[in-house]
Amino acid sequence: MYVRDAKNREEVWLLDHIESMGLDETSFRSRDYVVAIDEESGSKAGFARIRVHKIDESADDERSECCELTSIGVLENWRGQGVGAHIIERLVEYAGDDGFVTVYALTSESDYLRQFGFERIDESALPEPLVDRLAQKRDGIDPDAVPLALAVESFDLPDRLREAFKRASEHDGSTESSTESPEDFGIDSESATYKYDTGR
Repeated sequence: MYVRDAKNREEVWLLDHIESMGLDETSFRSRDYVVAIDEESGSKAGFARIRVHKIDESADDERSECCELTSIGVLENWRGQGVGAHIIERLVEYAGDDGFVTVYALTSESDYLRQFGFERIDESALPEPLVDRLAQKRDGIDPDAVPLALAVESFDLPDRLREAFKRASEHDGSTESSTESPEDFGIDSESATYKYDTGR
């Protein structure tokens, strides 16, 4: 299993799965996505994107752009095996390589992202473009979305997810993989609303 940049020919595949999972397809560009691929079968297991937003030039910010992690999706037969975690890891690496110190996320899945170092922040701490994005998400696909931020250097991938990814294999829902609990995937089943479609 490995994670690579999406290819232009995968645009239809991405859009189909984004729609079926009820994820955010705003300003879709396939080149913004990464895709997890099973190296033995060539099957696609999941995807996500980084979206870069321009900040008003008149604003007193250190840089004129901010970086949002969004549209995380893992196909049903690949869930609970660390696929989403490694997709997030790759995108955070890309953000750091591009000079971003902070990555933001606007989602109701704070429990899932918290295991990687994301922390909830006040809306007033969001860059201006993300204030509008948050309002749009709350009015549309994710009414319970909250703002989260991650210092790129603080990203942490739990060992259990790293090991699970090494052994990841496609299952049909009848294997033991499908019986993992939400807690095995790092989600609090009491409070999670599952807007990121991780299958739990």
